[in-house]
Amino acid sequence: MKKLILVMWLLTCAVAQAQESWQPMSWDAITRALTDRKVQYRQGWQVFHASGRTLYNAGQDSWGYWAVRGEQYCSMWPPSDIWACYDMARSGAQLRFIGAAGDTTDAVYADE
Repeated sequence: MKKLILVMWLLTCAVAQAQESWQPMSWDAITRALTDRKVQYRQGWQVFHASGRTLYNAGQDSWGYWAVRGEQYCSMWPPSDIWACYDMARSGAQLRFIGAAGDTTDAVYADE
């Protein structure tokens, strides 16, 4: 029983530590992290050009626009003209996009 309690405590600590390792990103940090970089998601990849254009591919190319507004990454995908914005956090080489509802999408650099 003591072993089970110890294992459960260690797992709880590991999860808490992993959650704490995500650091919120500022305007400057988001800009540096994404400009002219390629990231890999679970289902696709995305390139963030300095021009403000972005290319997403999850089987086929989709061109849009990206910008940093306030302290958030924002994107617009034609034909829509609505910008969707996300908070961002970083843990080492991992990036996390956080939607308004708390949903998350994680990525790693694909160009390193």
